[in-house]
Amino acid sequence: MTAPSTWQTRIAGEWHGRPSLFDADGTWRGYEDIRRSSVFEDGVTTYYMDGGLEGGGPLAGRFRLGAPFAFGVVDADDNRIYTGPDFFGTGQPYGGFVDAHYYGPGWQVDLNTWNHVLPDGRTQVYSSVLYQGWTVVGCFNGVYRRTLEDTPETREEITDFLAGETRNGPVPFILPTKESGAYSGTCELWGADQKLVGDVRVSVELEPVDLLRTRAHTTWSGAIDREFTVVQRRDGFRIFSEGPDAWGNAQTYGRASYSSLHFKDVTKVKSREFMIDTVPGMSAGKTLTVVHELFDGGSLSGVLHGVLTWE
Repeated sequence: MTAPSTWQTRIAGEWHGRPSLFDADGTWRGYEDIRRSSVFEDGVTTYYMDGGLEGGGPLAGRFRLGAPFAFGVVDADDNRIYTGPDFFGTGQPYGGFVDAHYYGPGWQVDLNTWNHVLPDGRTQVYSSVLYQGWTVVGCFNGVYRRTLEDTPETREEITDFLAGETRNGPVPFILPTKESGAYSGTCELWGADQKLVGDVRVSVELEPVDLLRTRAHTTWSGAIDREFTVVQRRDGFRIFSEGPDAWGNAQTYGRASYSSLHFKDVTKVKSREFMIDTVPGMSAGKTLTVVHELFDGGSLSGVLHGVLTWE
């Protein structure tokens, strides 16, 4: 290639984060201090990750390494191919979101990584669900902030940002338990062909039933139209959606909820909801980033992503 892809341009610069590590049951285990960058030079893209694991509990031996990551990328806006030596696999961009599936020999895990660059262009919501075969063994997730230059001001900003990630990373995902309201905003719908379909106005109206159950009424209008209501029941780090319009469950890792939802027709939805501004204490966050992968049976039909705010 003579020029980087649209996605590669979107992620230029250095990204700073402190994603948290969770075990398969959702228990917080530690931090991964990471600085990420990808360099396009002479038609070749190379991805770099430098940092280190702090803590980790029983997972520390698996996820601690003695050298930074580096791997080649065949850069394109349809399929980004990771050519090793540290990661092998592929990722597909849908606007500001990429869904990547690959294997990391150093960590000895299969990874499904979701990176969502928010509309501000400098905030990225990241998660990697880690697998042994089909079995989840853990999850890394967190928020990254981008810098394009190294100045005293940007270093101070990143120091403050990472302190916030340290404080907020282990906080469990939770919806408001005593206050009715709605998370709403405008999201983008991308087709399975990775082309923009259009905007969708999303509203998730919440009505707490008791301290563990919430009635959620979701409305999508615009490029896709759908309304559905489910009663969500929270059980520790697990959530269950129990009709009347759809059924499924979710596992939470820190501020993120990973869910699967099945409707009465051929539609099913695989989602990540990430409460990026939640803090320790008896409260829920006000800013919810969402990524929904829509399926007709087993076939991907679209990807809906965006940012919702509490009203």
